[in-house]
Amino acid sequence: MTQTIGGGFVGAERERTAAHEGARAAMTRALLISAPRSGAGKTTVTLGLLAALRRRGINVHAGKSGPDYIDPAFHAAATGGASLNLDSWAMRPALLAALMAQAAHDADMLLIEGAMGLFDGVPGEAGRSGAAAELAARFDVPVLLVLDVSGQSQSAAAVAAGFARFDPAVRVAGVVLNRVGSERHRALVADAITRIGVPVLGAMPRDETLVLPERHLGLVQAREHADLEARLARLAQAIEKHCDVDAISAIAKTWMTGTKASEATPLLRLCPAMTERDAVALAPPGQRIALAADAAFSFVYPHLVDGWRRAGAEIATFSPLADEGPPADCDVCWLPGGYPELHADALAGAQNFKAGLAHFAATRRVHGECGGYMVLGAGLVDAAGARHAMTGLLGHATSFAKRKLHLGYRAARLLAPCPIGVAGARLRGHEFHHASMIESGNDAPLAEIRDAQGKPVEETGSRRGNVSGTFFHLIAQE
Repeated sequence: MTQTIGGGFVGAERERTAAHEGARAAMTRALLISAPRSGAGKTTVTLGLLAALRRRGINVHAGKSGPDYIDPAFHAAATGGASLNLDSWAMRPALLAALMAQAAHDADMLLIEGAMGLFDGVPGEAGRSGAAAELAARFDVPVLLVLDVSGQSQSAAAVAAGFARFDPAVRVAGVVLNRVGSERHRALVADAITRIGVPVLGAMPRDETLVLPERHLGLVQAREHADLEARLARLAQAIEKHCDVDAISAIAKTWMTGTKASEATPLLRLCPAMTERDAVALAPPGQRIALAADAAFSFVYPHLVDGWRRAGAEIATFSPLADEGPPADCDVCWLPGGYPELHADALAGAQNFKAGLAHFAATRRVHGECGGYMVLGAGLVDAAGARHAMTGLLGHATSFAKRKLHLGYRAARLLAPCPIGVAGARLRGHEFHHASMIESGNDAPLAEIRDAQGKPVEETGSRRGNVSGTFFHLIAQE
């Protein structure tokens, strides 16, 4: 079913953003939840804390460091509101600060989940590595470190000590132990960490019932869990039982306590003149945007869509899986990423969607990202090796039969105008997929694309007439 989501534009010359106004008057406590590595339990602890705080009547908001679609959807389920991505590599400093203020606006507590390890990022420009630690340092956010202590005891204290002392600008304010095997195990680890001056604020036991299932791009999406509410309730109960929620709340940093510049916290000092435009990562590709939105097309960043609304655009969603074409009254169509490979047969048979998209593209612009780009091609081979006919608006074909991980930040310079910018526009985003290009087609390249170290990458996207697409997901314009 087509759904319209609209919003008016507030002139940048006349008013500051609502987020900035909130920053002047409100008090928000902020905490970054990170770990030494991926898989240590950050998401489990974050979701449990979000759910536990909400159950206590606390207005808690969430954010996610770095590029990620899946974790923020779980955050949204736990909090009842959108979770914004905060990325120091892909976002210009003014945009990052505006989105940080927007994430904190009207919240009692803001929890930010880190990506990978706390200090993991890409080499290059100082302060723009994409590491979660940069958010902690730039915005003076304390860190709650999640330590997977399976297979070790006192040695965990050496890990905690290293993280606590690695960067003086990053404050590790507490630790939560994860995958604790017994009370004796907990005592050995906690005593050793306490001796180095870092408080242990929780100890989660080994419990596979608390682990969320995964697939090749990470966790199975939030919308696919029929029992998600029950899962979140179990996580909240586990956090309440095994962690000191009051103590965790107490270590969070209070932002935005004053209305005078002399009293302002680091966030407000960074944003003395934030405007409505600062929170717009990319100019709207049209006045009325047709956005594919269903289980096959779900990877779209909230900050992009919200920015379009802030700039006065309307969003009309439609479902290709329900065999819907883009609404005829729109002037541009956007096919985001997702899991088209899991729905390839249904998409191949969606004749109304295919015909409607082709009719739309004859006179108006269409752009696809990653999964959307695959659907714009001639064919998609699923994991079992079966080929499915896609829309054929571009000439390439992709395959999941032999999966290969393509992962990393991407910097692009557009070679031609399209919905994501004018010719010559410079953009930042990321690539994360397992599909391989098995037929390149004869379409013109869309962009020159490089990785975070400036090395050219093979994937350039493609364009034909009003249709364009790339494997990389756009985060912001430079």
